Amino acid sequence: MNNQIKNITYKSSNTYETLNSLTKDTKRIWIVFHGIGFLSRFFLKYFNELPENENYIIAPQAPSKYYLNGEYKHVGASWLTKENTEQEKTNLFNYLDAVLANEDIPKSCEFIMFGFSQGVSIAMRYLTHSKLQCNKLVLYAGGIPTELTKNDFEYLNNTEIISILGNSDEYLTPERLTEEKNKLVKLFGENVRYINFNGGHEVKKEIINNLVK
Repeated sequence: MNNQIKNITYKSSNTYETLNSLTKDTKRIWIVFHGIGFLSRFFLKYFNELPENENYIIAPQAPSKYYLNGEYKHVGASWLTKENTEQEKTNLFNYLDAVLANEDIPKSCEFIMFGFSQGVSIAMRYLTHSKLQCNKLVLYAGGIPTELTKNDFEYLNNTEIISILGNSDEYLTPERLTEEKNKLVKLFGENVRYINFNGGHEVKKEIINNLVK
């Protein structure tokens, strides 16, 4: 047998969801990356208590959808796996470039990059690709890709880096916590604000709401 891996290029499409309207009164634009098992429309519910007229939220949709819990009822999605990662990253970046081009974000608004769980790695990798300037980079209960370096983020000017973790997150052992904090320090030095809360691997609306107070 002589198996061969072959690549083809073809057109594809994907959805994304937004919350609120982009108007002259908008103060902040968020791009929010959901965790594994989410769909973008359900992830947006965590942002629905932010002041509607001041916040416009863009939620990209992870492309790989699947049925959750081995049942053919509820659908979730995943951003990347260890299979063919580099090619999938390129596909993702092309999709995210198209999302932002479609939105035509005004430079006058504060810009917030937000990643939860698996979405943390996507937010950070996309920043290294796009070189987007953002006012806040929010890293919520997710792992930092090992390939990233301090040089990848030196272009960020006056960006507030915020790390959010639950003190009983089932995915973060003490060893993993130490590892992730060391990565943060390596990338951003002391320029990190740490927010800890009582809870597990979950999104807290009150924490999101407080990010803009």
